[in-house]
Amino acid sequence: MPLHFFKRGLRALGIAESFVKQRNKAILAGVVMRGDLQIDGFGFAEITLRGLDATQGVFEIYNQLGRRDINLILLNGCVISLFNLIDLDEVYETLSTPVICVTYEESTGLEKYLREFSDAEARLEIYRRLGERSEVRLSTGYRVFVRYRGLSLHEVRHALNLFTLQGSVPEPLKVARLLARALLRWQSGKRAN
Repeated sequence: MPLHFFKRGLRALGIAESFVKQRNKAILAGVVMRGDLQIDGFGFAEITLRGLDATQGVFEIYNQLGRRDINLILLNGCVISLFNLIDLDEVYETLSTPVICVTYEESTGLEKYLREFSDAEARLEIYRRLGERSEVRLSTGYRVFVRYRGLSLHEVRHALNLFTLQGSVPEPLKVARLLARALLRWQSGKRAN
């Protein structure tokens, strides 16, 4: 189903993480944002540092929201929380929703790090299925690197430009990252008391 970028009601679910190495869990925050940049919902999940449950965390947030009007999923990275991988194919096939994974720096790859895990083969299989990243130059002048499912590269560029006001981070991901950090700080403060 093509995305209708001219619709003010186009909705993206942006998902980002926050963690500290001293804790075993990371926070995933999801923000639903309309094409006119109005926030329209949010949800949270916990995933394991160095685990392999990030894909399930994405599903948890999506299901928690109980929404069927989400047109696009934006992920702030596919390899998060110390090598916890999000399986883009599984997300796209299960939710039948286009997915864009955004990263911000060049990389020579992560296979050597993934080989250090006891479940290295499972991680490497997911990582290899992610495929190569494509560079996208945003209308803000910044460049990002993307992996995507369910859209063309032209549609990816258009979607990112729609949701990016300045810099390189799309607004749904920026807000999701802020929420994840705030919840992590709040949880850390509660544990200290």
